Amino acid sequence: MELLKHYTALFIFFISMAACAQTQKPITHDPVVAKQGDTYYLFCTGPGITGFTSKDLKTWTQTAPIFAKSPDWALQVAPGFNGHIWAPDITLHKGTYYVYYSVSAFGKNTSAIGLVTNKTLNPKDDHYKWEDQGIVIQSVPNRDLWNAIDPNLIFDDNGTPWLAFGSFWSGLKMLKLDTDLKTPAQPQEWHTIARRDRDSQLEDAEAGNAALEGPFIFKKGDDYYLFLSWDYCCRGDKSTYKLMVGRSKSVTGPYIDKNGTELNKGGGSLVIEGNKNWYGVGHNSVFTFDGKDYSFMHGYDSSDNGKPKLIVKEIIWVDGWPTVKPMD
Repeated sequence: MELLKHYTALFIFFISMAACAQTQKPITHDPVVAKQGDTYYLFCTGPGITGFTSKDLKTWTQTAPIFAKSPDWALQVAPGFNGHIWAPDITLHKGTYYVYYSVSAFGKNTSAIGLVTNKTLNPKDDHYKWEDQGIVIQSVPNRDLWNAIDPNLIFDDNGTPWLAFGSFWSGLKMLKLDTDLKTPAQPQEWHTIARRDRDSQLEDAEAGNAALEGPFIFKKGDDYYLFLSWDYCCRGDKSTYKLMVGRSKSVTGPYIDKNGTELNKGGGSLVIEGNKNWYGVGHNSVFTFDGKDYSFMHGYDSSDNGKPKLIVKEIIWVDGWPTVKPMD
């Protein structure tokens, strides 16, 4: 029931979203960003995977979505799916852009992570064409105690691809991928990289009260940093979203917070949280542009009926830990 409220509110946010011409804080949920040439391309949760472009990371213009219509397989995974695609992730690898994305039913782990690829992000390029690669991984209620949403691709020091993902249930997972980046490597290798306590009396099909989601792994120096979001988004002035972090020498963990507690044992160090002007902030991605590290996230704007807006923060590293300025 908690997750149903969580995502029903998210759905209402975006159904009511009006298309923007140009804005400094576009209505955005779960943003990721890539830079091609002199243009930044932002993708986020929304109908068909919503897109924006910018020249300066400040003023954004909404563009056509990645999908003009839903993937053919989406209704088979989530009956009643309405085209609203969640939490994309973008990586440029060997000249191709890989965008992982989530299809899910509200409040359930009736979910799948798909992959769509393109040679370019510029719609004016002759090679511009989004090609869906289908399902990478799927979760099924009463079979799986994890949720196939919120994907993030990371390569380890040996060039091995790993997919982090998950929300609620038994925590955030990591799966080794084949070199094609769209199928699990064999034999399969799984890791739990973060979890919080879950009521053991709950039915397996229930999301439960272990509120965490949105993993994003960023390599800095010799360390891997796992960013994740705790608590609840999408509830207007009741939103409690906050961004947490842990670090590890190994991509598969264990990730450890500032106090020495493993994230897969409930640990996590606070990076940023909401205030009276922003009810909750979270679900970030981290990228390096022109020698600076940036965190892209969304927050709920108290001055605009709690609508989710894009927030961009430069990361300053202090004693090996990421810090950002608090919300204004």
